[in-house]
Amino acid sequence: MTGQPGTDAVGHADAGAVKARLSVAAASPSFCEHPALCAELRALFPQARLNTSLRRLHGDELVEFLQGSDVAIVGLEAMTASVIARLPELKIIAKLGTGVDMLDGAAMAARGIRLGWKPGANALSIAELVIAFALVALRNMGITNLALRQRGDLTRRMGRLLSGRVFGLHGCGHIGQHVVRLLAPFGCQVLACDIADRADFYAAHGVQAVGFDELLGRSEVLSLHIPLTPATRGLYDRQVLARLRPDCVLINTARGELVDEAALHERLSAGALAGACADVFASEPAFDSPLIALPNFFGTPHIGGSAAEARLAMGRIALQGIFDNFVPTPGLPPFDEPA
Repeated sequence: MTGQPGTDAVGHADAGAVKARLSVAAASPSFCEHPALCAELRALFPQARLNTSLRRLHGDELVEFLQGSDVAIVGLEAMTASVIARLPELKIIAKLGTGVDMLDGAAMAARGIRLGWKPGANALSIAELVIAFALVALRNMGITNLALRQRGDLTRRMGRLLSGRVFGLHGCGHIGQHVVRLLAPFGCQVLACDIADRADFYAAHGVQAVGFDELLGRSEVLSLHIPLTPATRGLYDRQVLARLRPDCVLINTARGELVDEAALHERLSAGALAGACADVFASEPAFDSPLIALPNFFGTPHIGGSAAEARLAMGRIALQGIFDNFVPTPGLPPFDEPA
């Protein structure tokens, strides 16, 4: 991590002075809907403002809510250069959640705005969802559940075991490593493609490091755990998807924009891909996505971190980020750190 992580922008030793001079606004609905987090914030900063609407704020509405604040607690809110420019008092962004693609690192660095953030708080929660997705897709639970509820065709559909499958991970950071540990009882052959050197972890857990081509060609289940950057946006396009095995299940719990959703729809509709599961979409909520109508697609509305334990951990990291923070360096971690 860059920008002197762990340094204190506000004088942590003098907590009373900190409380006296910082104005805090929590924009994140995920933070504000958790009673314990609200209570802990108010105990630290009694005058803190909370987004009681529990709606995600955008653009002008977000600027209006954060106006005059020294500290913004955000989750999936887009802190763009335009938003940041209209918040002259802003000194610290405390981030709930692991993704930082919603933050403009260059604009933050130019202003000296500090980032309170740590990765990995919701990693286990997301990893458990990945395992659930794999089981749902391999055992055709989505379509058979729908048939049962709609009194439709209950002809038994033959599924496949997760046990013994070739399970590919594109990215093997905090989340991917939890997936590896959770897969241990299933006896899968795990492949991993990552820009980082994780040889020690691979050796300890029997993971085979492979290149991108081999990952695509061998995976029976392929789970994405890479950050959204200019290099990865749209990476899983029509050409890449065509290189997957036709019996492959694609799982995306990272960012929707990694995958060309129209191309994925084509592959699934043609039966050229066994199935896909996603917790993330290019546009959320994904009410109008054509993917959700497909029988071999199973989607959830960005619930990867929505386990009570994970939410509390992420919120407390955001609270700590008010005191323990750093000036980010665009183009270096955390803005391109593997997920």
